[in-house]
Amino acid sequence: MARLGETRPSPFRSREERDLERIEKREAVLKAAVEMFNARGFHATSLDDLAASLGISKPTIYHYLGNKDQVLLECLTRGLMQLRAAAEEAQTLPGTGLDRLRAFLRSYADVNMRDFGKSVIRTGEEALAPESAERLREMKREIDAALRNLVRAGIEDKSIAAGDVTMIAFTLAGALNWPGRWYNPAKGRSISDVAEAMVDILTAGLAPR
Repeated sequence: MARLGETRPSPFRSREERDLERIEKREAVLKAAVEMFNARGFHATSLDDLAASLGISKPTIYHYLGNKDQVLLECLTRGLMQLRAAAEEAQTLPGTGLDRLRAFLRSYADVNMRDFGKSVIRTGEEALAPESAERLREMKREIDAALRNLVRAGIEDKSIAAGDVTMIAFTLAGALNWPGRWYNPAKGRSISDVAEAMVDILTAGLAPR
């Protein structure tokens, strides 16, 4: 029994604890969703399947993330935000334009071989509602513009040979999107090793002759 003036231990969780629990549960649902979408495909995965895999009810998914379109949008947005953050970081790094481009490309490949990046590569925009698809396209345009700016900066400081900026950017992005489909960690090579090797191959032809 607590004495007068003493603080009694509360059996109730604090607001901070409740908020943390909500975040953890939301992340658990999102992680399970992106893994299932990547493995089965969006259309072949139902919220009933997702709920069953977690031992929860479908209304619980609605509570934490919303309907199936909203769940997918959150997965894709997470992947694109990781790419955008990588581009922003690369632009602040020291070194030449080619150095900054290589840093971004390694991160780009790395993200695309992980769950949320894979979902961007493996899921077409047609799976989303029109307004969600447009939001996604806008984020992709921002990342594409950042990549072209890095290429352009390298050409301007002469660390990258002069060339068609758009063609170079499309070629690099196209090549580094594919690991999101074929990379298999069971084959023995780490994500960082694969990313480094691919970037070495792709940028070998960019340096001035």
